Amino acid sequence: MSVEADLVADIETLGAKLGEARASIAGMFIGQDRVVDLTLTALVCGGHALLIGLPGMGKTMLVDTLSTVMGLNGNRIQFTPDLMPADILGSEVLETAKDGSRAFRFIQGPVFCQLLMADEINRASPRTQSALLQAMQEKEVTIAGEHRPLGVPFHVLATQNPLEQEGTYPLPEAQLDRFLVQIDVPYPERDTERAILLATTGTHQASVEPVFSADDLLAAQTVLRRMPVGDAIVEMILDLVRACRPDDDTAPDFIRQNVSWGPGPRASQALMLAVRAQALLDGRLAPSPEDVRKMAAPVLTHRMALSFAARARGESLVALIDRAAETATRAVAAA
Repeated sequence: MSVEADLVADIETLGAKLGEARASIAGMFIGQDRVVDLTLTALVCGGHALLIGLPGMGKTMLVDTLSTVMGLNGNRIQFTPDLMPADILGSEVLETAKDGSRAFRFIQGPVFCQLLMADEINRASPRTQSALLQAMQEKEVTIAGEHRPLGVPFHVLATQNPLEQEGTYPLPEAQLDRFLVQIDVPYPERDTERAILLATTGTHQASVEPVFSADDLLAAQTVLRRMPVGDAIVEMILDLVRACRPDDDTAPDFIRQNVSWGPGPRASQALMLAVRAQALLDGRLAPSPEDVRKMAAPVLTHRMALSFAARARGESLVALIDRAAETATRAVAAA
């Protein structure tokens, strides 16, 4: 069998397995298919996800379900204003042996896992939030001068309350950039909420079984990176990301007038991976321009900021990104 045939078989097998995982998660997290797809996208791409929504929307349950379905060792941290960096990373303690000798012993914090749930991450102080920066980028932490590797794979799924709520701190821009996607968790539709009521208030509670293992997920991440991406899609990604930078020569007027700063090269990398994952979830062998449009807002929104005047006018970053993505799509079609 040729290399191309092997790759097609691997992609098709992975797509079927992702479909099984998606169906299993959707049985617990009812009616939020887009949220489930974006969360799976983050994991298959080897990245982190930021889930934003009001309390009681099921974000914590989603992460718990993912931990089981994807076969990952998970830990949970409840972020509070008094949480300290050592509560996340761990610390060294001085122990006295029976012979009277003393030595430091490192006690691992909850960050030493494969899937870390950072619950209500924006309720902790900026100092504590920044404790995750090295972990999210380098998959290791440095404590007392020693580099300590984290779990393999390592993913952070953080939940965030809307910034308008009391007791929240905005995440630093450097940390936001380390999240592959931002996932907005909306209110459910009426029929969906009815299904949730019936499924969660009776005597029988749904359960899930592992579909992936840690090794399966690592293999899936390798297959994803082998998926071919056409030159037209690569150029579309570059055009879109660069168009969202207000100081770029190619930026349209509606970006220059409304955006104070735009996405960096990490956004291009994230979008390239995300469109491949979207194609996989849809059962296709390569990404399309529609995949770029669909993934643009989740990948770019948290990497951009509206100007003060744009916020005062009530402009929306999602609407601006969609408009830029539509322009990029037309350019691909005309080429």
